[in-house]
Amino acid sequence: KLWPKESCTELCRIGSFGTMAWPEMLPASSPGIKRNLNGDVMSVHGVFNYQKPTIERTLVRNGKLYTNRDLRGSDDKIHGAQWSNEEVMVRNARLEEPFQLDLQGFELHKFPTSMSYTDFFQEENILQRYHAEIVELLKKATGAKYVIPFDHNIRSATGKSSEKEIKGGAKVQSPGGLVHNDYTITGGPLRYEQLSQPPKVNDSIKKEGMKPTIPPEVYEVGKKGRWAIINAWRNIRDKPVEVYPFALMDARTASEKDLCVFEIHYADRIGENYFAASSPAHRWYYYPQITKEEVIVLKQWDSDGWLHGGSRANFTLHSAFKDPSSPQDGEDRVSCEVRCICVWEEK
Repeated sequence: KLWPKESCTELCRIGSFGTMAWPEMLPASSPGIKRNLNGDVMSVHGVFNYQKPTIERTLVRNGKLYTNRDLRGSDDKIHGAQWSNEEVMVRNARLEEPFQLDLQGFELHKFPTSMSYTDFFQEENILQRYHAEIVELLKKATGAKYVIPFDHNIRSATGKSSEKEIKGGAKVQSPGGLVHNDYTITGGPLRYEQLSQPPKVNDSIKKEGMKPTIPPEVYEVGKKGRWAIINAWRNIRDKPVEVYPFALMDARTASEKDLCVFEIHYADRIGENYFAASSPAHRWYYYPQITKEEVIVLKQWDSDGWLHGGSRANFTLHSAFKDPSSPQDGEDRVSCEVRCICVWEEK
């Protein structure tokens, strides 16, 4: 395992305890590219934006680490972060043991889409066509009786810098180049409750007549049984991903002692993510050259998760990173993610 001494950019040092910009994705000091006899990448080195060991660890929010998010999904500067750039080994998940959503927190599915690249930049196409495809995928992958999409993003570094938008929807966001999970021990259940109420101003999906995203009868099934928030991540270019690939941590290697709460202040609510300090136990994976026909399904919260005394992975920490095996002239990654509520009748 590769865990060299902490190195931090000048940007991180200047603002480590106050208001600062979001961190950059940095190249590894040593590429560390290892290949097998077939020429397949076995592992690479990547730099991940963690929090420093001095960050206060907590499972619930304390008001010390936060940002403000506008109605188009864009974030202001961040308050209270203590960035630490850690160079670690990232393994090729295609060459490792089969991954399972309830064990490692993620898995890969081959599931082609009918959507073209340009289709993804029309909000109506995503809502009416792509969401239905993701519902079909997640029902098959998880066995959930109900799957309800409630949020989606398109991510692209060049799309973010050029202020590209989904027609009728939100602005394109940059790849998330920091170690995080999208929900917490209080934020996950709170989001489930909020989605059972009429949509708020920041909710990306407004049901006809302002009906709740989760119907009352489905909400009750989940409360009595099991529910989870699951994300379906897809490369939407016709070419495989060449830059800023998506990396995921084996959920079994993360500890609650690594975590701190990052608050997202919306106009009408506060969302919560987990950030993390680094640990030698963490094991990172990615799927090199992931294609449009493949979907990464990842856990973001589970009511039957380990943090609740359950039997399953609660979530997988994840981040984009700079892959040293990427071609110099590699095309920008463009991806679409759809977050869904999944509900089972029994735990």
